[in-house]
Amino acid sequence: MSESIERLDRRTLLKRLGMAGVVGALAPLGARRALAADKLVVGVIYVGPRDDYGYNQAQAQAAAAIKKMSGVSVVEQEKVPETTDVQKTMGSMIEQDGATLLFPTSFGYFDPHILRLAEKYPKIRFAHCGGLWTEGKHPKNAGSYFGYIDECQYLNGVVAGHASKSKKLGFIAAKPIPQVLRNINAFTLGARSVDPKITTQLIVTGDWSLPIKEAEAANSLIDQGVDVLTCHVDSPKVVVESAERRGISVCGYHADQAALAPRGYLTGAEWNWITPYTLHVKDAIAGKPMVNFLRGGLKEGFVKTSVYGKAVSAAARKNADTVKAQMMKGDYVIFKGPLKDNTGKTVIAAGAAHKQTEVTLEQMNYLVEGVIGKV
Repeated sequence: MSESIERLDRRTLLKRLGMAGVVGALAPLGARRALAADKLVVGVIYVGPRDDYGYNQAQAQAAAAIKKMSGVSVVEQEKVPETTDVQKTMGSMIEQDGATLLFPTSFGYFDPHILRLAEKYPKIRFAHCGGLWTEGKHPKNAGSYFGYIDECQYLNGVVAGHASKSKKLGFIAAKPIPQVLRNINAFTLGARSVDPKITTQLIVTGDWSLPIKEAEAANSLIDQGVDVLTCHVDSPKVVVESAERRGISVCGYHADQAALAPRGYLTGAEWNWITPYTLHVKDAIAGKPMVNFLRGGLKEGFVKTSVYGKAVSAAARKNADTVKAQMMKGDYVIFKGPLKDNTGKTVIAAGAAHKQTEVTLEQMNYLVEGVIGKV
């Protein structure tokens, strides 16, 4: 049976059966696992299409890589909303396909959906992207993996700071959650390390994938004099193409979008999810306890930067490469005091420094000085 037919069957089943019905109607877990006893079945779930030039594509690249690992079988489902639909999809993968390791990748899948299924299936591993797993609060068979991609966003900012002539940068964001705020702030701090007069104009669209709003936001920012754009939305495709069409520079996010903007693409902040995917897969095969809180940055190979575009100057490359070298050693601190938010309030005191591993950064609720916008 083809992969597309398998997905169609699963969708048909889930439309006709409620969660309880799925569990009762499909074959028992033990029977399903017996059919694939020689394989670790891994389920990967995406909130959008796998070829979105962005968040979902970066996850799909990791899924494609683990498919090549010996003893591993992968089932995938795309375009699953952050609703009870993801519970049904996870239940189907477990009961129908025999999956024992799941990667439900979207931020909104974690609470309550993954948490409910993790309690229901204590022997199944749930590896979620971005959620803040907490010891003593969340199930041991659930966990969170994420990367310090704000390091790459800081480098985006350094390059953007060199490229900007108007000293006005633009950032299009989906939702003002801590991970997004951290990226906005890192990008701005990187740019202002080049020139403290630089500002970042922020527009929040309200959801992960709103192409029309993203296009409107991009054009609005360009009309206001912004000459470098970046973003944190699921698919940067619209933002990147809008920047290229209007003749300004752009920094990518999630995956490599250089092909979409051959003239204006400067560099980008990319995920390298194969690193955490491989660790979780190997641990599952070996029967080791699940790593519940997994993080890493440039040094650990969780994130990477896009190749510099033709428009990047020699000075910009040298500056960014120098900072990147320090990050690779673990010596560079992005968030350190004295640091004020964009209302003038001190958020990090003089002499204080928050290293990348500090959980307080994953609870960020402010915008730094230089960002024009509100949380």
